Amino acid sequence: MSVETVVGKEVTIYFDSSKCIHSRHCVLDRPDVFVPNVKGDWIFPDRATPAEIAMIAYNCPSGAIRFEAKDTSLNEKAPLVNTIRIRENGPLAVHAIITILGKSAGYRATLCRCGNSQNKPFCDGAHATSGFIATGEVAVKPSQPLEKRDGTLAIEPLVNGPLMVKGNQEVVTGTGKTVNRDVETHLCRCGHSQNKPYCDGSHIKVGFKS
Repeated sequence: MSVETVVGKEVTIYFDSSKCIHSRHCVLDRPDVFVPNVKGDWIFPDRATPAEIAMIAYNCPSGAIRFEAKDTSLNEKAPLVNTIRIRENGPLAVHAIITILGKSAGYRATLCRCGNSQNKPFCDGAHATSGFIATGEVAVKPSQPLEKRDGTLAIEPLVNGPLMVKGNQEVVTGTGKTVNRDVETHLCRCGHSQNKPYCDGSHIKVGFKS
């Protein structure tokens, strides 16, 4: 995995191209820091304050952009509420203390739900070219508030099957509406469930491989 490291006077930026889903917050919000469509150097940490760099990173749903500031009080902390956001016609955006197959995966990740990513379980943008259609505004399920809303979210991509997610979690629509609250769930990643974002066993019928 190739991670680009750019050291500035007050903050270091890390960019992991393998996780980038091109949500483009970085190049649209601060094109002076993340300069698009140039050859050679394109990340310039010293053109923004550490606090501004932090906001750019927080707006990156995939975790492709991370940072470390000399002022450690600015460094990213675990969220108070673990969320799984359903992106319209796109991936699942997770914000939590994330582990995948027992290994730390940071605080932010976008996970494939179209079934076509070549970088499973992460999204690689294949939904855009495969014609994947799935609403981000699914029906709300009755659920009770969780006793605890943070902590580690352990994700296990089951072989040829769904994402098994264990830990306190709130599934949220693209507009922020809470769909469900749970401590364990199975989320579709084959792209064929009729009950998205949840698995309904369709991976078996379609012969999903992962």
